[in-house]
Amino acid sequence: MDHFADRLAAACRRKGNALCAGFDPRWESLPAEIRRRQAGGSPEAVAAAFAEFCCRALDVVAPLVPLIKPQMAFFEQCGPAGFAALEQLIRKARDLGLFTLLDGKRNDIASTAAAYAAAAFGVWGADALTVNPYLGRDAVEPFLQAARKAGGGVFVLVRTSNPGAGLFQDLRCDGRPLYRHVAEAAAGWSRENVGECGLGDVGAVVGATYPAELAELRQAMPEVPFLVPGFGAQGAGAAETAPAFRPDGTGAVVNSSRGLLFPFRPDEPNWEAAIEKATRAAIASLAAATPMGRLAASPPA
Repeated sequence: MDHFADRLAAACRRKGNALCAGFDPRWESLPAEIRRRQAGGSPEAVAAAFAEFCCRALDVVAPLVPLIKPQMAFFEQCGPAGFAALEQLIRKARDLGLFTLLDGKRNDIASTAAAYAAAAFGVWGADALTVNPYLGRDAVEPFLQAARKAGGGVFVLVRTSNPGAGLFQDLRCDGRPLYRHVAEAAAGWSRENVGECGLGDVGAVVGATYPAELAELRQAMPEVPFLVPGFGAQGAGAAETAPAFRPDGTGAVVNSSRGLLFPFRPDEPNWEAAIEKATRAAIASLAAATPMGRLAASPPA
């Protein structure tokens, strides 16, 4: 079984970019033509609308991007029908050859963490999962074991993109902010299993909305793949993501959710074309402003 980081780097080279399409479906933003078919707004109707919209949007972005990141909460709010919609999306993405990064920010202790991990890598069949490291190594361990058994990876929250991130992450501990201690731990876990590309199977979530910290953390964590939120609708431009990449354009995937999924008004009849245009524009802006542009010239692995 190929190493997680090697497979991810190869997927990015094949598509010539490292753009991650975030799937965060929102009822109020869906195309009007889909909402009309699911009138009533029950959880089952919303889930059916999510399934149709996400699968149609996936058909648009699949030829362009190497991976998607479904946000579990948007599907969970619809109950069992929402889980069925999420399963449909993940299965279709895998059939189309895309990486799937499940965004659940899971964690707990002992058997509960093991159950979360078994669901992510066994039931859902995701390639990677976002994990909250606040409970420590013993709580992260079940995710590491499950990911490594499946050839997958985990992305640990290190420096998140939200405005209130500093409330805890900037607290000084032994002369350094807390996020640096988390980064050090994540880097150590990643070094336990490094692929031929020089990257490990434990990644870090580091927001582009804090570009100075992004640059600092890339220097401190050279073997760690980054998942970079904050690009697009959250306010960060392509240039702010540049420090996340290694010089050859690998080492990071940049997520955009609302900016790719909803670049249209609900009454827009050609919404699929709008998604394609937004996706191509995001790829072009990242290629021009970051080392990611070098991926397009790289031979497939």
